[in-house]
Amino acid sequence: MKQFFICLLALAAVVTSSAQTTATFESFDLAPESFLNDSGDDGGFTEGNIFLPNSYTVTPDYSFWSGWAISNTTDTLTPGPTNQYSAITGSGYNGSETYAVTFASPESRLLLTEAAAGGTVEGMYVTNSTYTYLSMLNGDSFTKKFGGETGDDPDYLLLTIKKYLNGSLSTDSVDFYLADYRFEDNTQDYLVKEWSYIDLAGLGDADSLQFTMSGSDVGQYGLNTPAYFCLDNLTTLDRTTPVKDYLINVAVKVFPNPTANWITIQWPEATTGNLSLLNSQGQIVKRGLLLSGDNQFDLQQLAKGHYALRIQTEKGWTSRSLIKQ
Repeated sequence: MKQFFICLLALAAVVTSSAQTTATFESFDLAPESFLNDSGDDGGFTEGNIFLPNSYTVTPDYSFWSGWAISNTTDTLTPGPTNQYSAITGSGYNGSETYAVTFASPESRLLLTEAAAGGTVEGMYVTNSTYTYLSMLNGDSFTKKFGGETGDDPDYLLLTIKKYLNGSLSTDSVDFYLADYRFEDNTQDYLVKEWSYIDLAGLGDADSLQFTMSGSDVGQYGLNTPAYFCLDNLTTLDRTTPVKDYLINVAVKVFPNPTANWITIQWPEATTGNLSLLNSQGQIVKRGLLLSGDNQFDLQQLAKGHYALRIQTEKGWTSRSLIKQ
């Protein structure tokens, strides 16, 4: 199985340009501090060229939803399931009002529609929900505090994204850590608290995307950590992807990561690779050429945060995430 990793930390209605559409969720026109967890007879929510399935069930004793909800709630302080619709950022991506929330247990699905159907998703922004973030930060009656009392427990929360195409689920995946406490140096441990970009172009053409979550805090019934995450600004390319543009599997190593100053990129290929370093806005802030062997790059002048290393070759491209401290 190949696993592809990339993230960037982190406009208002659906944004459309030539051959791409961005779903921003601003078209739902929600009242302030509200959410929409019932799609009625529609069976889900449509925005841009994607469809987010939703189910709302009412019984004599309680009601519940599954799939996706749309929200503009801003509560970043209240712990627990009564605050399951808020993003820990307190807003959508780039300060926008509205975003989508899902409970990915055992999975969540997103369908591509219209011009995007059978094509490629360029990428999207994700962050933790307030409920999930605070449960990892402090623990509660159902979940443990990440890192434990000493801070040394190697805890993590992982979002895994796969695609369906023509009825088949891919073995390739894009993985993104919403929390990672597995570092030997505890100062490198982190919980994602900002909107973070995930590059999905490497998955290639898709009919739908599957989201699952896994982690270190597991009990008798599976994952104890609340399996929520928030989504915003998903961009579809509205076209199929030529094979030459696909992500390739190269055993490139980047270290140290996180880093404060320099990084070494160990390039195993005989042919050269063209390196681009992208910031949280998707802007290229550094370029370079990778030769076979070890290549060093000075990052001292860059701001702290999450970056993406994108390496283009004549065969295709690959990418890695990078944290600058």
